[in-house]
Amino acid sequence: MYKFKENIILDDVKRYIDQTYNSHYSSTKKQATEIIIDQGHGEGFCMGNILKYAQRYGKKDGKNKNDLMKVIHYAVIQLSQDHYSQGNLFEDLQQDLLQYDIGKNAPLRSVASEKYNKEI
Repeated sequence: MYKFKENIILDDVKRYIDQTYNSHYSSTKKQATEIIIDQGHGEGFCMGNILKYAQRYGKKDGKNKNDLMKVIHYAVIQLSQDHYSQGNLFEDLQQDLLQYDIGKNAPLRSVASEKYNKEI
């Protein structure tokens, strides 16, 4: 099904991200990225780091796989801020699914709301 080993790569990305939570940068309660986002500078920080590591790839330490992993990780962080935030997670998921023709014939509903709105 996957032509470019996306399933293997995504598993590798997940392992990479998991290990960042065990690194020395995560020894405090909040990571620097969280503080930067809380201060309102998250988008610039993430996009800047995406550009930095993308431009560095192939130059510093050759084709360093970790540079691409950082590009992906900062992209995931930015996705979380713009498209998967607490307030609009369900709506964003519904829009993503509709884009791929899933749920067009019947609207998606929350299982919890169906449970409580079911006729007795």
